[in-house]
Amino acid sequence: MFLSQLKTGGVICRQGDAARLVPGFQSTYELAKAAIASKVPVSALIERQGLGDTVDIVALAASGKLDCPVRHPDAAHMYLTGTGLTHTGSASARDSMHADTAGMSDSMKMFRMGIEGGKPKPGENGVQPEWFYKGNGFNAVAHGDDLVSPSFALDGGEEPELAGFYIIGDDGVAYRLGFSVANEFSDHVTEKINYLYLAHSKLRPASFSPELLVGALPDHVEGMSRILRDGKTVWEKPFLSGEANMSHTIANLEYHHFKYALFCQPGDLHVHMYGTATLSVADGFVTREGDVFEIDAPQFGLPLRNKLVVAAKETVAIKML
Repeated sequence: MFLSQLKTGGVICRQGDAARLVPGFQSTYELAKAAIASKVPVSALIERQGLGDTVDIVALAASGKLDCPVRHPDAAHMYLTGTGLTHTGSASARDSMHADTAGMSDSMKMFRMGIEGGKPKPGENGVQPEWFYKGNGFNAVAHGDDLVSPSFALDGGEEPELAGFYIIGDDGVAYRLGFSVANEFSDHVTEKINYLYLAHSKLRPASFSPELLVGALPDHVEGMSRILRDGKTVWEKPFLSGEANMSHTIANLEYHHFKYALFCQPGDLHVHMYGTATLSVADGFVTREGDVFEIDAPQFGLPLRNKLVVAAKETVAIKML
């Protein structure tokens, strides 16, 4: 089952090729809150509610009418966060695990820690991953909308990832609604200057595919990340995700995010990105304004596309009260 929502209000449920409106709800957030209150899965609530008119979801996506699959009505209560160094996609990185830790970079040490302790046994807590904050709902971008890089950025590069969407119930428990493809857009040049600049490099928008996969995350995920320039593909590479291709379990990543009481406040929406091993910048590719990022993982429904735009230079005004 896939869920999506219209920018103008309305929830769509797609099962197979049939996409139909879910009557009685204006947003997936509202639908999820109702499911939590009723103590039933979202799928059961939709079955109880029934389905309405059929829609052409491909046409809606192409015309820019679909929003992020889930949004909070108050952007300040939507957290965008993520984890890095979680995927086992680099042979050289795996080989370096066998080297002595002396002389290893902090990134490589963190990667090795994840390989050794990121998949704990049930009931145990594994090693905590790298963690970062990307912003609130202001930085959440829908499929088809522009990814805006600030004027002061040194780079604007894609990161094809999977993201989990979580709503905090009145009981303080994180309820996972589902998963989508994400472009965890970052400034890799700034990050390379010094690893302590990672926090700055991550304060950028992130985009999310128009459909949310409801249910379990596939253990093995295959997708394609590409960049188009003037309508032609100028870079592309397959990417892998899912726990079979990760050094951490999803449960371990979830534990180390929601162990903080700050992130368990009733009503808040969390969108947590799980990391990637595939970046165009790693191949020396330099993006340009006007490039279009496309991330396609068929297991997660419709592909995600966004154009890179650079913001006009702005002054920062500080006034004394």
